[in-house]
Amino acid sequence: MSNATQAQAAGKQKFLGRSGLIAFIVIMNMFVPLSIDLYLPAIPGLNAYFGSSPFLTNMTLSAFFFFYAVGILLWGPISDKYGRRPVILTGSLIYIISSICCSLAPSIYVLIVARALQGIGGGGIIAASFAIVKDCFAGKEREKMLAITQSISGIAPILAPVIGSWILEFTDWRGAFWLLTLIGATNLVLTILYTETLKAEEKYQGSFLGAFGRLYTVGKNKSFLIPTVIFSLSQLPFMGYLALSSYIYVDFFGLSKDAYSYFFAANSFLAIFGPVIYVRFLLNFNKKALAAGCFAIAAASGIFLILFGQLSPFLFLIGVVCMTMTGAILRPFGINVVFDQQQGDTGTVSSLFNTFFTLFGILGMTVASLPKGNFIISLGALIVVASVLSIIAWYIFLKSDIPCAGVKE
Repeated sequence: MSNATQAQAAGKQKFLGRSGLIAFIVIMNMFVPLSIDLYLPAIPGLNAYFGSSPFLTNMTLSAFFFFYAVGILLWGPISDKYGRRPVILTGSLIYIISSICCSLAPSIYVLIVARALQGIGGGGIIAASFAIVKDCFAGKEREKMLAITQSISGIAPILAPVIGSWILEFTDWRGAFWLLTLIGATNLVLTILYTETLKAEEKYQGSFLGAFGRLYTVGKNKSFLIPTVIFSLSQLPFMGYLALSSYIYVDFFGLSKDAYSYFFAANSFLAIFGPVIYVRFLLNFNKKALAAGCFAIAAASGIFLILFGQLSPFLFLIGVVCMTMTGAILRPFGINVVFDQQQGDTGTVSSLFNTFFTLFGILGMTVASLPKGNFIISLGALIVVASVLSIIAWYIFLKSDIPCAGVKE
C-alpha cells in the first residue's frame, strides 16, 4: 500500500476521523501498562491478604504476560483473515469479563486464572492495534506515529501507580480491577465506532487453520526473526524491574506506597521523552550505531545500579531511568525495522514481534522474582547481561549476509 493510500485509510474513519483513530491506537497501547501498573502498589499487601508468597503473588503478573503472549500469537493471524475490528471487539469483551472476575476473586489462585484470561483479551487488542498502524502508515511517517503513540500512551505508567495508590486510600486492591473494567468498556465503545482499516483484497484468503500457518512463514524469515529477538532482549531487565520495583522501594528503601508510586511515575515520565528524542534528533541517525549505542548505555546503567543503586532511592532511579530511556528510544525504531522485513501478513508480524517481547518479559519477571539476595544487585546484573548479549548479537547480525531493509543499505 502506498503512503497516499495509507493516509487515506487513516482518514476514512466515519466516526473517529484521523485524530480519533490515533487516540484509539493510543488507548489500546495503554492496556498493558494499565493492566500491570495500576495494582503494583497493592502487590506487597496481596501477600498478607491472601497469605501467599511473593513468588506466588507475582504469578498474577507472570500469568497475565504469558497468556497475553498466547493471545497475541493467536489473534494476529485471525485479524489478517477476518479484520482488525472483530478481533478488538472480542478481545475487549474477554478483557471486561475477566477484569470483573479479578475484582471478585476469592483467592490468589482464582486471581491468577482471571489474570490469564485478561491477558488473552489484552493480546487481541494489542495485536490488532499494531496492525492498524501498519495498515495506515508507512516509512518515516510510521516511525513518527509509533513514537507519538508510544509517548502519549506512556502517560499510563505515570498515572497508573499513583491512581492505584489513591485507590488504596478508599478501597483495597479490588478497586484497581473495577477501574480496568471501566477502561475495557470504554475501549469497546471506541471499537464499535472504528471503521475497518484492512482492505478486503488484503485479507488472507486461505482457511482458518492456514492463517496460523503464516506464523511459520513469517517466523522463518531471518531478516525479521533475528532483529525481533535482539530488540526483545531489552524486555528482560525492564520487566524484571516492574516485578521488583515495589519490593525495592517499599521494603528495601522503606518508602510509603505513595512515595513508591511517585518514584515509579518519575521513571515513566522521563521515559516518555525517549520516542520524542528519537523522532527529533535520531530519526536520520545511522541505524547500526544507534542500536549499538543504546545497548551500551543500558549496560552502563546496570553497572551503575550494582555500584551505587543501594545507596538511595534517587540513585536507584537514575540507573533505572537510563535503562528505560534506551528501551523507549529503540522501541519505535525496532518495530519499524521488523515491519519492513515482511510484505503483507501484518497481523502475523505484529503477533510474533509482540509475542517475543512478552516472552522475554516473562522470563525477566520470573528470573527477577526467584528467591535470592539483594534485589538491586540482581536487577543490575540482569540489565548488564541482557545488554551485552544484545550488543554481541547485533554485531554478529550486521556482519552476516542476512539482508535487513532500512538498516543494511
